[in-house]
Amino acid sequence: MNAVIAAVGIMLILSLCRVHVVVALIVGALAGGLIGGLGVEGTLSAFNQGLGGGATVALSYALLGAFAVAIAKSGLAHALADKVLALVGRQDAQGGGAVKWVLIVLLLAVSVSSQNILPIHIAFIPLLVPPLLYVLTKLSLDRRLIACVITFGLITPYMFLPVGFGGIFLNEILLANVTKAGVDVSGVSVTQAMAIPALGMLFGLLVAVLFSYRKKRVYDLARIEQVERADVQYNPLSLLMAGVAIAAAFAVQLWLDSMIIGALVGFVIFSVSGVVRWREADDLFTEGMKMMAMIGFIMIAAAGFAEVMKATGEVKTLVDASAAWIGHSKAVGALLMLLVGLLVTMGIGSSFSTVPIIAAIFVPLGMQLGFSPLAIVSIVGTAGALGDAGSPASDSTLGPTSGLNVDGQHNHIWDTVVPTFLHYNLPLLVFGWAAAMLL
Repeated sequence: MNAVIAAVGIMLILSLCRVHVVVALIVGALAGGLIGGLGVEGTLSAFNQGLGGGATVALSYALLGAFAVAIAKSGLAHALADKVLALVGRQDAQGGGAVKWVLIVLLLAVSVSSQNILPIHIAFIPLLVPPLLYVLTKLSLDRRLIACVITFGLITPYMFLPVGFGGIFLNEILLANVTKAGVDVSGVSVTQAMAIPALGMLFGLLVAVLFSYRKKRVYDLARIEQVERADVQYNPLSLLMAGVAIAAAFAVQLWLDSMIIGALVGFVIFSVSGVVRWREADDLFTEGMKMMAMIGFIMIAAAGFAEVMKATGEVKTLVDASAAWIGHSKAVGALLMLLVGLLVTMGIGSSFSTVPIIAAIFVPLGMQLGFSPLAIVSIVGTAGALGDAGSPASDSTLGPTSGLNVDGQHNHIWDTVVPTFLHYNLPLLVFGWAAAMLL
């Protein structure tokens, strides 16, 4: 059996059986390395070598967690809750339909903007979502819906709009690798090539919003009140400093391209301003880092898992094997290329890393099967984006979980991974295949 298929399959099965994702990643990596012929020592060496790849993001999230706790200490969460709940005229969830849609549109707009207008990627989630949980809980909004909304905003812009992270993915990675593999893309509109797959993402979002998770879901309000410090008394000065700290954190991140320094600057502003008392700073910092510890460890383990998959050399073997299965059928060829992309991305956790791996084989194969340059770009781009939603190791799923699970009421696998897989990967397969056949 192919080592990549075995490793990803074991990891997903264990995760679905509620084995912790970190354990599932380690066991999957060990199994994949052994099946791929690396041996125990070789597998562990590759795994350890890859751990550093996730350390930067893990540390960033730990610091963002500390920053998020400081925001909660400022009283911003409940000031926001009071303002929003005032819109419905009373302090309960009845009559909150309009507010529900305002929150959904707000989170969608911010998620989309984080990929292009203000390219901070997932850094906004631990800062924006926890303060909103109090309101979401009062309105009985299903957090699986919020996970789908945020994941849509994190993925669709980069796979469709050539701005911000989309400019990197579409121009510097997708078009560059397709060109390198031998296709002239000078007359290809990458937006046109990815338009139909992007419609698949939109279809999944509409299904999630209008059908799957439209009903109310009850959460324990006491748990979120405990996390968000319901006893904190806010005042105009603390709210002002919270706004200054958040703006400074985002500005520093954009300036230095570092979530670590941005979060640190924000926390320091809270400490210097007195919103966080100096003798409390150490405890708050530790509390915030513990809040994000799980996400950080998953990211670190995922980087090790991906390195083992690459070290086996079986990713290329899988791609080569799929080419042999295709024969001369364009329909079968498009479907298999998309499925391989789905499998590889779910294992590696990064669509940006998947495209260079699959383009080298799939582009010549697409030319041989008679696909147009536009269709080839669409196939490779969609194959790369597939699996970003629905992967336990992807920042597009880890990000939403980090914000929605601060009170322990949102399961990463069953409340983020499974819903996003069903609502985005399945439609993306169908719409991506349709794009390949039509373009």
